[in-house]
Amino acid sequence: MKPDSTKLLPAQIRERLGVAQEEVGWRGSGHLTRVRGDHDLNPDIMPKGPLKLASVLVPLVVRPDGISVLLTKRTAHLQAHAGQISFPGGGIEECDIDAVACALRETEEEIGLHREKVEIVGRLDTYVVRTGFQVTPVVGLVTPPFELQRDEFEVAEVFEVPLPFILDPRNHERRVREDFGGLKREFWVMPYRDYYIWGATAGMLVNLYEVLRDGR
Repeated sequence: MKPDSTKLLPAQIRERLGVAQEEVGWRGSGHLTRVRGDHDLNPDIMPKGPLKLASVLVPLVVRPDGISVLLTKRTAHLQAHAGQISFPGGGIEECDIDAVACALRETEEEIGLHREKVEIVGRLDTYVVRTGFQVTPVVGLVTPPFELQRDEFEVAEVFEVPLPFILDPRNHERRVREDFGGLKREFWVMPYRDYYIWGATAGMLVNLYEVLRDGR
């Protein structure tokens, strides 16, 4: 009988992410051949022009009562994605040797989680955001105890969502709204308590669900 995918252990997460990486030739700093993004649900909104490279950390916190996903809520005054739920991360800079280095650096800067506390176990599919970013989601296991010190200018709140919630497809919703210019846009949503997780973050979490469900 196949084990319950909503009650995964760290070893199972390492294994299932490892299977996914082998299928697409992951070598630690390369690129997956699979690319997904906002255009999956909206084929007509592929961004034009060169894409800006970015990466995010998908932190899976290993607590005694289970694993959770750490997320941030951006401050309301930011020019881009104000007030939205996101993973810690940002644009790749010259000082970053690869996407992993960028994700770890940005995580330290945004929420004060030191890289020594993060065990990188793989990555998800490249995600193209319609605003012109090509994002590499890097998955890491985080084992307490650890201290956080958020950047109050960028991060309003840091919170955790139980991994079983993410791995339950009943919590994955597809919604439609009218965008600027009267165009309708479809997107993923995962409402959790008072948090409205949507867009690219929700899309990456759907990808995490697919990988951890069966290693694909």
